Amino acid sequence: MDFTFLIGQALTNGLIIGLLYLLMAIGFTLVFGVMRVVNFAHGEFYMLGAFLAYVCVTRLQLPFLAAVLATFAVTLVAGWIIEVLVLKGFRGNELNGMISTIGLAMVLQNGALLVFGPDPQSMPPVAQGVVSLGPIVLPMSRLYVVAFSIAVLVLLYLFLMRSKGGRALRAVVQDTEIASAQGIRSHLMYPLGFGIGVALAAVAGALMAPVFSVSPSIGSTPLLKAFIVVILGGLGSIPGAALASLLLGVVESAANTFMSSSMSDMLLFGFVILMLIFRPSGLLGKSGR
Repeated sequence: MDFTFLIGQALTNGLIIGLLYLLMAIGFTLVFGVMRVVNFAHGEFYMLGAFLAYVCVTRLQLPFLAAVLATFAVTLVAGWIIEVLVLKGFRGNELNGMISTIGLAMVLQNGALLVFGPDPQSMPPVAQGVVSLGPIVLPMSRLYVVAFSIAVLVLLYLFLMRSKGGRALRAVVQDTEIASAQGIRSHLMYPLGFGIGVALAAVAGALMAPVFSVSPSIGSTPLLKAFIVVILGGLGSIPGAALASLLLGVVESAANTFMSSSMSDMLLFGFVILMLIFRPSGLLGKSGR
């Protein structure tokens, strides 16, 4: 088999997966930046987004774009409500906040298990056919994933950089006390940050639903990859998360092409351990934070 074809296919698939890792990691970073809490339920919101898209497409017969938009809206509102009703009491208490997200993860996963059952569900592909880019062949459904991922990232960038609410949210991430002193209503930024963060994870799940099967247990691997991206990129660094996501996607895809998945995982986690030892701040993180 042509070695160039394998390399090209691995790089392309890696970039596609990397974009979804990026959605997960930015949401994870945003929640931590605002609340200073590691959200262990992040993977379950990915799973929830996949099931919401599955229900919208297969049962409500909505177009895929409408399903993704509905997934974002529903999980944004759900995240806001959960932060106000459940996590609000743990603001400033990082340990209990993390424990509460573990409980939230168990509730969401077991709730999905009761509603949908343990068997994987298959969602029809977004589009039929393939596209040939030289020697590289890509299913149209994966190109849709790329297009939607980039669109979401662009909209998020415009919101954070150009809107009043986005600038206020970034100010709270930088320093809550200074933001409050400048008149920013920080108490509103907590549910907004948590809502947007988990909604990004849900959108990643919705985009992956047509590519992979959907089940209540699919959230654990994306959560683990979000942890890895944050470690590699630097906690709190969105540019670092972007670089680490794409690198992880490409390296993971290439490794799985040329070696077994167990060997690939072993090398990946070995690299993460070395990163923690020699550069604990990550690729673009700031030392001493």
